Amino acid sequence: MRSQSAEVRAMRQVHLFALVALMVACGGSLSGGDLTLRFRYEGELPVPQAIQVDKDAEFCGRHPLVDDSLLVHPQDRGIKNVVVFLDTGRGGSELAKVPSLKRTHTLTSKNCRFEPHILVMQAGDILNLTNSDAVGHNANVPLFRNPASGLLVPVNGGRRMQLDLPEPAPIPVHCNIHPWMKAYVVVLQHRYVGVSDEHGSLVIRDLPEQELTFRVFVEAATKPLGTVEVNGKQAEWPHNRFRYNVQARQNDMGTVTLTADHFRRP
Repeated sequence: MRSQSAEVRAMRQVHLFALVALMVACGGSLSGGDLTLRFRYEGELPVPQAIQVDKDAEFCGRHPLVDDSLLVHPQDRGIKNVVVFLDTGRGGSELAKVPSLKRTHTLTSKNCRFEPHILVMQAGDILNLTNSDAVGHNANVPLFRNPASGLLVPVNGGRRMQLDLPEPAPIPVHCNIHPWMKAYVVVLQHRYVGVSDEHGSLVIRDLPEQELTFRVFVEAATKPLGTVEVNGKQAEWPHNRFRYNVQARQNDMGTVTLTADHFRRP
């Protein structure tokens, strides 16, 4: 008869094998690295401008709608909705194929705005467009590699789009009925992507351990980022790209500061 400690060791082995199998199935790695970073705004704090509601005002006018293309936390100056993803395009990183989990992601019309503002997906996933408002909406999704669509989404209705191919850039989604409504869909060949929260922080998990090229998307930036500040030191991010040597486990890149000049219109 085996001792209790032997049984415990056997159970631990079973759990370890199950964990390995799960991570392999998900395209992950036990020795992968997590990359964390934070985006901070330097300059006079921007004030989100109120939306002039001129369509379906009886319903949409009930909601405090503002331009959410640049949201900065008033206390810690974190920039929300910055997207950082592993760049596998021309001049980017070589990456083994990451199997699709064929997940479904929902972009909903709620209170006359799209939610979420940034939706990240993997090629092979399904985009589910829904409408929880009392008025109809249109979701114009001008995809490049997948079939583009301008779908009417009726009240309490829904539409589904199968996105089998990665897109070369974040795709803006508009409502042709309510022109202030805007969101972005990011369709990648992998799952190595992060979107900053209200404090400007994001994490990209289970990255391969090697030097990698990343791409940054900042909706309200009026030109390529170029010179930024990383932990108080100047860095050049040509074409909104940077390289980072990912190590096992935790990789804290620190704080990236963007100034008002990155968002200033000429």
